[in-house]
Amino acid sequence: MENTINWSELSFGYMKTDYNIRCYYRNGKWGELEISSAETINVHISSTCLHYGQEAFEGLKAFRGKDGRIRIFRLGDNARRLQESSRGIMMAEMPTDKFEEAVLTAVRLNERFVPPYGSGASLYIRPLLLGLGALIGVKPADEYVFIVFVSPVGPYFKTGFKPAPVCIMRNYDRAAPLGTGNIKVGGNYAASLVAGSKAQAGGYAAVLYLDPKEKRFLDECGPANFFAIRENTYITPASNSILPSITNKSLIQLAEDMGLTVERRPIPVAELESFEEAAECGTAAVITPISRIDDLDENRSYVYSKDGNPGVTCEKLYRTLSAVQTGDLADNYGWVTVL
Repeated sequence: MENTINWSELSFGYMKTDYNIRCYYRNGKWGELEISSAETINVHISSTCLHYGQEAFEGLKAFRGKDGRIRIFRLGDNARRLQESSRGIMMAEMPTDKFEEAVLTAVRLNERFVPPYGSGASLYIRPLLLGLGALIGVKPADEYVFIVFVSPVGPYFKTGFKPAPVCIMRNYDRAAPLGTGNIKVGGNYAASLVAGSKAQAGGYAAVLYLDPKEKRFLDECGPANFFAIRENTYITPASNSILPSITNKSLIQLAEDMGLTVERRPIPVAELESFEEAAECGTAAVITPISRIDDLDENRSYVYSKDGNPGVTCEKLYRTLSAVQTGDLADNYGWVTVL
Protein backbone atom coordinates (compact mmCIF):
# COMPACT_ATOMS: atom_id res chain seq x y z
CA MET A 1 0.00 0.00 0.00
CA GLU A 2 2.76 2.44 0.92
CA ASN A 3 4.18 2.10 -2.58
CA THR A 4 0.86 2.69 -4.35
CA ILE A 5 -0.26 5.93 -2.68
CA ASN A 6 1.09 9.15 -4.13
CA TRP A 7 1.22 10.97 -0.80
CA SER A 8 2.05 14.39 -2.27
CA GLU A 9 -0.99 14.27 -4.58
CA LEU A 10 -3.61 13.37 -1.97
CA SER A 11 -6.75 15.49 -1.89
CA PHE A 12 -8.82 16.13 1.23
CA GLY A 13 -11.10 13.15 0.70
CA TYR A 14 -12.02 9.70 1.95
CA MET A 15 -9.80 6.70 1.31
CA LYS A 16 -10.63 3.21 2.54
CA THR A 17 -8.33 2.06 5.33
CA ASP A 18 -8.12 -1.27 7.14
CA TYR A 19 -10.14 -0.80 10.32
CA ASN A 20 -12.46 1.48 12.26
CA ILE A 21 -13.46 1.42 15.92
CA ARG A 22 -16.99 1.28 17.30
CA CYS A 23 -18.56 1.47 20.72
CA TYR A 24 -22.24 1.25 21.67
CA TYR A 25 -24.16 2.95 24.47
CA ARG A 26 -27.02 0.76 25.68
CA ASN A 27 -28.94 0.41 28.96
CA GLY A 28 -27.33 3.53 30.38
CA LYS A 29 -23.68 2.59 29.85
CA TRP A 30 -20.94 2.35 27.24
CA GLY A 31 -19.80 -1.07 26.09
CA GLU A 32 -16.37 -2.23 25.02
CA LEU A 33 -14.53 -1.02 21.95
CA GLU A 34 -15.11 -3.12 18.83
CA ILE A 35 -12.80 -3.38 15.82
CA SER A 36 -14.47 -3.48 12.43
CA SER A 37 -13.32 -3.60 8.81
CA ALA A 38 -16.78 -2.70 7.46
CA GLU A 39 -17.42 0.72 5.94
CA THR A 40 -21.15 0.69 6.69
CA ILE A 41 -23.34 0.62 9.80
CA ASN A 42 -26.85 -0.63 10.48
CA VAL A 43 -29.11 2.21 11.60
CA HIS A 44 -32.76 1.85 12.55
CA ILE A 45 -35.08 3.80 10.26
CA SER A 46 -36.46 5.78 13.21
CA SER A 47 -33.10 6.69 14.77
CA THR A 48 -32.85 10.23 16.12
CA CYS A 49 -29.70 10.91 14.08
CA LEU A 50 -31.76 10.54 10.89
CA HIS A 51 -34.86 12.50 11.91
CA TYR A 52 -33.81 15.07 14.47
CA GLY A 53 -30.15 15.62 13.75
CA GLN A 54 -28.91 14.08 16.98
CA GLU A 55 -25.32 13.55 15.90
CA ALA A 56 -21.97 15.18 16.55
CA PHE A 57 -18.45 14.67 15.29
CA GLU A 58 -14.84 15.72 15.70
CA GLY A 59 -11.84 16.08 13.43
CA LEU A 60 -8.19 15.74 14.37
CA LYS A 61 -4.98 14.64 12.72
CA ALA A 62 -2.01 12.34 13.18
CA PHE A 63 1.40 13.25 11.74
CA ARG A 64 4.54 11.23 11.16
CA GLY A 65 7.66 12.97 12.39
CA LYS A 66 11.19 12.98 11.06
CA ASP A 67 11.96 10.32 13.68
CA GLY A 68 9.28 8.05 12.17
CA ARG A 69 7.01 8.29 15.22
CA ILE A 70 3.34 9.21 14.97
CA ARG A 71 1.99 12.26 16.76
CA ILE A 72 -1.69 13.03 17.38
CA PHE A 73 -2.52 16.69 17.95
CA ARG A 74 -4.63 17.76 20.96
CA LEU A 75 -6.39 14.46 21.50
CA GLY A 76 -7.87 15.35 24.88
CA ASP A 77 -9.22 18.68 23.62
CA ASN A 78 -11.21 16.90 20.93
CA ALA A 79 -12.62 14.49 23.49
CA ARG A 80 -13.78 17.38 25.66
CA ARG A 81 -15.29 19.26 22.71
CA LEU A 82 -17.31 16.19 21.73
CA GLN A 83 -18.60 16.07 25.29
CA GLU A 84 -19.67 19.71 24.99
CA SER A 85 -21.47 18.91 21.75
CA SER A 86 -23.15 15.95 23.44
CA ARG A 87 -24.44 18.17 26.23
CA GLY A 88 -25.68 20.68 23.66
CA ILE A 89 -28.04 18.18 21.99
CA MET A 90 -28.52 15.77 24.91
CA MET A 91 -26.48 12.77 23.81
CA ALA A 92 -24.63 10.31 26.02
CA GLU A 93 -21.13 11.66 26.68
CA MET A 94 -18.16 9.56 25.59
CA PRO A 95 -15.67 9.47 28.50
CA THR A 96 -12.31 11.04 27.71
CA ASP A 97 -10.31 7.88 28.39
CA LYS A 98 -12.50 5.75 26.12
CA PHE A 99 -12.44 8.42 23.39
CA GLU A 100 -8.65 8.52 23.55
CA GLU A 101 -8.35 4.73 23.56
CA ALA A 102 -10.58 4.47 20.50
CA VAL A 103 -8.56 7.07 18.57
CA LEU A 104 -5.22 5.53 19.52
CA THR A 105 -6.44 2.06 18.54
CA ALA A 106 -7.73 3.31 15.18
CA VAL A 107 -4.42 5.01 14.39
CA ARG A 108 -2.30 2.04 15.45
CA LEU A 109 -4.38 -0.42 13.41
CA ASN A 110 -4.10 1.83 10.35
CA GLU A 111 -0.50 2.89 10.87
CA ARG A 112 0.47 2.05 7.30
CA PHE A 113 -1.83 4.83 6.11
CA VAL A 114 -0.05 7.57 8.09
CA PRO A 115 1.72 9.62 5.39
CA PRO A 116 5.50 9.96 5.58
CA TYR A 117 7.24 12.98 7.02
CA GLY A 118 7.68 15.80 4.54
CA SER A 119 4.86 14.71 2.22
CA GLY A 120 2.54 17.54 3.24
CA ALA A 121 -0.15 14.96 4.01
CA SER A 122 -1.54 13.68 7.31
CA LEU A 123 -3.91 11.07 8.70
CA TYR A 124 -7.31 12.63 9.28
CA ILE A 125 -9.22 11.14 12.22
CA ARG A 126 -13.01 11.38 12.35
CA PRO A 127 -14.78 10.47 15.61
CA LEU A 128 -18.54 10.31 15.13
CA LEU A 129 -21.43 10.00 17.61
CA LEU A 130 -24.92 9.01 16.42
CA GLY A 131 -28.25 8.77 18.20
CA LEU A 132 -29.88 5.37 17.59
CA GLY A 133 -32.97 3.57 18.83
CA ALA A 134 -36.53 3.14 17.63
CA LEU A 135 -38.06 6.53 18.45
CA ILE A 136 -40.59 8.74 16.69
CA GLY A 137 -41.12 11.53 19.22
CA VAL A 138 -38.74 14.48 19.49
CA LYS A 139 -36.66 13.37 22.44
CA PRO A 140 -33.10 12.15 23.09
CA ALA A 141 -32.16 8.65 21.98
CA ASP A 142 -31.60 5.90 24.52
CA GLU A 143 -28.91 4.23 22.39
CA TYR A 144 -25.82 5.64 20.69
CA VAL A 145 -22.92 4.48 18.59
CA PHE A 146 -19.48 6.07 18.69
CA ILE A 147 -17.26 5.45 15.67
CA VAL A 148 -13.70 6.42 14.81
CA PHE A 149 -12.45 6.07 11.26
CA VAL A 150 -9.38 7.49 9.57
CA SER A 151 -8.24 8.52 6.11
CA PRO A 152 -4.96 9.88 4.73
CA VAL A 153 -5.56 13.39 3.36
CA GLY A 154 -3.85 16.22 1.59
CA PRO A 155 -4.66 19.94 1.99
CA TYR A 156 -8.30 20.92 2.60
CA PHE A 157 -8.08 23.69 0.02
CA LYS A 158 -6.58 22.94 -3.38
CA THR A 159 -4.35 25.99 -3.15
CA GLY A 160 -2.69 24.62 0.01
CA PHE A 161 -0.92 27.32 2.01
CA LYS A 162 -1.67 30.01 -0.54
CA PRO A 163 -3.94 33.03 -0.14
CA ALA A 164 -7.48 32.46 -1.39
CA PRO A 165 -10.46 34.83 -1.73
CA VAL A 166 -13.57 34.64 0.44
CA CYS A 167 -16.84 36.54 0.25
CA ILE A 168 -19.54 37.99 2.47
CA MET A 169 -23.19 37.19 1.68
CA ARG A 170 -25.69 38.69 4.13
CA ASN A 171 -28.70 36.67 3.04
CA TYR A 172 -27.35 33.45 4.57
CA ASP A 173 -26.71 32.39 8.16
CA ARG A 174 -24.69 29.42 9.30
CA ALA A 175 -26.29 29.24 12.76
CA ALA A 176 -28.79 31.00 15.01
CA PRO A 177 -27.53 33.34 17.77
CA LEU A 178 -28.53 30.97 20.59
CA GLY A 179 -28.58 27.78 18.53
CA THR A 180 -25.94 25.13 17.88
CA GLY A 181 -23.27 27.27 16.22
CA ASN A 182 -20.89 26.79 19.15
CA ILE A 183 -20.96 22.99 19.04
CA LYS A 184 -19.72 20.66 16.32
CA VAL A 185 -22.88 19.12 14.91
CA GLY A 186 -23.74 18.31 11.32
CA GLY A 187 -26.68 20.72 11.08
CA ASN A 188 -24.33 23.70 11.12
CA TYR A 189 -22.52 22.35 8.10
CA ALA A 190 -25.73 21.47 6.27
CA ALA A 191 -26.86 25.05 6.80
CA SER A 192 -23.67 26.30 5.12
CA LEU A 193 -23.93 24.17 1.96
CA VAL A 194 -26.06 26.49 -0.19
CA ALA A 195 -24.02 29.62 0.50
CA GLY A 196 -20.77 27.66 0.28
CA SER A 197 -21.71 26.19 -3.10
CA LYS A 198 -22.62 29.61 -4.47
CA ALA A 199 -19.35 31.04 -3.19
CA GLN A 200 -17.30 28.27 -4.77
CA ALA A 201 -19.14 28.73 -8.06
CA GLY A 202 -18.03 32.35 -7.90
CA GLY A 203 -14.40 31.41 -7.39
CA TYR A 204 -14.26 31.84 -3.61
CA ALA A 205 -12.79 29.41 -1.10
CA ALA A 206 -15.45 30.07 1.54
CA VAL A 207 -18.11 32.40 2.90
CA LEU A 208 -17.25 34.74 5.75
CA TYR A 209 -20.49 34.80 7.73
CA LEU A 210 -21.63 37.81 9.71
CA ASP A 211 -23.34 37.60 13.08
CA PRO A 212 -26.85 36.20 12.53
CA LYS A 213 -28.60 38.76 14.71
CA GLU A 214 -27.47 42.18 13.47
CA LYS A 215 -25.20 41.50 10.48
CA ARG A 216 -22.72 43.98 11.93
CA PHE A 217 -19.90 41.75 13.16
CA LEU A 218 -17.70 39.02 11.70
CA ASP A 219 -18.57 35.48 12.76
CA GLU A 220 -16.58 32.73 11.03
CA CYS A 221 -15.95 31.08 7.70
CA GLY A 222 -18.03 28.01 6.84
CA PRO A 223 -15.46 25.33 7.74
CA ALA A 224 -13.08 27.45 9.84
CA ASN A 225 -12.55 30.27 12.35
CA PHE A 226 -11.43 33.73 11.19
CA PHE A 227 -8.49 35.73 12.46
CA ALA A 228 -6.66 38.86 11.37
CA ILE A 229 -3.34 40.58 12.06
CA ARG A 230 -2.86 44.30 12.65
CA GLU A 231 -0.02 46.16 14.37
CA ASN A 232 1.43 43.03 15.99
CA THR A 233 -2.00 41.97 17.26
CA TYR A 234 -3.86 38.70 16.65
CA ILE A 235 -7.56 39.52 16.41
CA THR A 236 -10.31 36.88 16.28
CA PRO A 237 -14.10 37.15 16.73
CA ALA A 238 -15.97 36.44 19.94
CA SER A 239 -19.49 35.14 19.36
CA ASN A 240 -21.96 32.65 20.81
CA SER A 241 -22.49 31.14 17.36
CA ILE A 242 -18.84 30.35 16.59
CA LEU A 243 -17.33 26.90 16.96
CA PRO A 244 -14.49 26.96 19.52
CA SER A 245 -11.71 25.95 17.13
CA ILE A 246 -8.89 23.95 18.71
CA THR A 247 -6.58 25.21 15.95
CA ASN A 248 -7.51 28.81 16.73
CA LYS A 249 -6.89 28.20 20.42
CA SER A 250 -3.46 26.80 19.56
CA LEU A 251 -2.63 29.75 17.32
CA ILE A 252 -3.64 32.19 20.06
CA GLN A 253 -1.08 30.58 22.37
CA LEU A 254 1.62 30.59 19.68
CA ALA A 255 0.84 34.22 18.83
CA GLU A 256 1.36 35.18 22.47
CA ASP A 257 4.62 33.22 22.48
CA MET A 258 5.70 35.26 19.44
CA GLY A 259 5.04 38.50 21.30
CA LEU A 260 1.73 39.37 19.68
CA THR A 261 -1.14 40.90 21.62
CA VAL A 262 -4.29 38.76 21.37
CA GLU A 263 -7.78 40.25 21.13
CA ARG A 264 -10.85 38.02 21.11
CA ARG A 265 -13.81 40.33 20.72
CA PRO A 266 -16.65 41.35 18.39
CA ILE A 267 -15.15 42.63 15.13
CA PRO A 268 -17.23 45.15 13.14
CA VAL A 269 -17.32 44.64 9.38
CA ALA A 270 -15.89 48.14 8.93
CA GLU A 271 -12.69 47.01 10.64
CA LEU A 272 -11.81 44.80 7.67
CA GLU A 273 -10.21 47.73 5.90
CA SER A 274 -7.64 48.19 8.66
CA PHE A 275 -6.22 44.64 8.77
CA GLU A 276 -2.78 43.83 7.41
CA GLU A 277 -3.40 40.08 7.12
CA ALA A 278 -6.46 37.85 7.34
CA ALA A 279 -6.91 34.09 7.41
CA GLU A 280 -9.18 31.19 8.25
CA CYS A 281 -8.03 28.36 10.49
CA GLY A 282 -9.18 24.89 11.50
CA THR A 283 -8.07 21.28 11.78
CA ALA A 284 -8.66 20.52 8.11
CA ALA A 285 -7.16 23.70 6.65
CA VAL A 286 -4.70 24.51 9.48
CA ILE A 287 -4.31 28.08 8.16
CA THR A 288 -5.55 29.35 4.82
CA PRO A 289 -4.49 32.97 4.28
CA ILE A 290 -7.14 35.19 2.73
CA SER A 291 -6.08 37.11 -0.37
CA ARG A 292 -9.13 39.35 -0.35
CA ILE A 293 -12.64 39.58 1.06
CA ASP A 294 -15.37 40.61 -1.35
CA ASP A 295 -18.45 42.05 0.32
CA LEU A 296 -20.92 41.10 -2.39
CA ASP A 297 -23.81 43.07 -0.87
CA GLU A 298 -21.85 46.29 -0.45
CA ASN A 299 -19.86 45.84 -3.67
CA ARG A 300 -16.60 46.36 -1.82
CA SER A 301 -13.32 44.46 -1.62
CA TYR A 302 -10.65 44.27 1.08
CA VAL A 303 -7.27 43.10 -0.24
CA TYR A 304 -4.66 41.40 1.96
CA SER A 305 -2.32 39.84 -0.61
CA LYS A 306 -1.45 41.63 -3.82
CA ASP A 307 1.41 39.33 -4.82
CA GLY A 308 -0.26 35.99 -4.15
CA ASN A 309 1.89 35.25 -1.10
CA PRO A 310 0.82 34.85 2.53
CA GLY A 311 1.64 37.54 5.07
CA VAL A 312 4.70 37.25 7.26
CA THR A 313 2.81 36.60 10.51
CA CYS A 314 0.41 34.05 9.00
CA GLU A 315 3.34 32.17 7.52
CA LYS A 316 5.26 32.17 10.80
CA LEU A 317 2.21 30.91 12.71
CA TYR A 318 1.61 28.20 10.12
CA ARG A 319 5.22 27.01 10.12
CA THR A 320 5.37 27.02 13.92
CA LEU A 321 2.15 25.08 14.42
CA SER A 322 3.08 22.56 11.73
CA ALA A 323 6.50 22.07 13.34
CA VAL A 324 4.92 21.34 16.73
CA GLN A 325 2.51 18.86 15.13
CA THR A 326 5.30 16.91 13.41
CA GLY A 327 7.74 17.08 16.33
CA ASP A 328 10.19 19.48 14.67
CA LEU A 329 9.61 21.95 17.50
CA ALA A 330 9.29 21.21 21.20
CA ASP A 331 5.76 20.67 22.48
CA ASN A 332 5.73 23.03 25.46
CA TYR A 333 2.05 22.64 26.26
CA GLY A 334 1.40 18.90 26.16
CA TRP A 335 -0.57 19.16 22.93
CA VAL A 336 0.93 16.13 21.22
CA THR A 337 0.32 12.46 21.99
CA VAL A 338 3.23 10.37 20.68
CA LEU A 339 2.60 6.76 19.71
